Amino acid sequence: MKLKNKISAVLSATAIAAALTAAASAETLRLGTEGAYPPFNYIESDGKIAGFDVEIGLELCKRMGAECEVIAQDWDGIIPGLLANKYDFIIASMFITEERKKQVDFTDPYYLAAMTNVVPKGSDITDFTNEALADKVIGAQSGTTQADYIERTYPDADVRLYPTQDEVNLDMASGRIDMQVGDMLPMLDWTTKSDDGACCELAGEPITDPAFVGDGVGIAVRQEDDELREKLNAALAEIRADGTYMTINDKYFDLDVYTMK
Repeated sequence: MKLKNKISAVLSATAIAAALTAAASAETLRLGTEGAYPPFNYIESDGKIAGFDVEIGLELCKRMGAECEVIAQDWDGIIPGLLANKYDFIIASMFITEERKKQVDFTDPYYLAAMTNVVPKGSDITDFTNEALADKVIGAQSGTTQADYIERTYPDADVRLYPTQDEVNLDMASGRIDMQVGDMLPMLDWTTKSDDGACCELAGEPITDPAFVGDGVGIAVRQEDDELREKLNAALAEIRADGTYMTINDKYFDLDVYTMK
């Protein structure tokens, strides 16, 4: 072998070794999400977890130089799962609220949010006070700010809570509930882009009370994970600045959900 070829072979071997070492030392982060909240997070027919939340989370991992494993978790156990070290952060359309801040820390918001009423098309519901809806059946997903809202706002109604948003939608489409309260973007998506959601429409003014929608939607981390929170914030600012956020956004929405414009 000529000297030049020997040098080339040595350099190639060195490069390969360096790449393998870098890959082996790359941090692995576990992303927790629900997998039952389209278009933000859902499970495709092949079992893959997809959606806006997931794509944003994977891109943030990439910007932090980390491998990312996606883990699905039922909503009711999603914060306990984080505290039990089942995953490292939650990106699952979680409102930043004072109550949740007692258990976890949040990044900066990665999108804004409002809640909305959903009623059957042709419904006579136009007054959204407790008195007007005292004889109505009102649904929401359990463990959510929507559930808190309807329990506090409609104490005289028949309030029904469901494990997943899909189950709320099913009972709404089947006529078993008179109204539901949900996040505006998923409800807009459901009522305008799905066959079963064609039954229904958004009603009333958007619900923006900070007591329920908080400061927007954030990524939850354990309270001791300050370094991870700051890395996620930096990565989020980076993908907003270079247009990557909007590339992902535009796959799912007709407006910028970061600004709601």
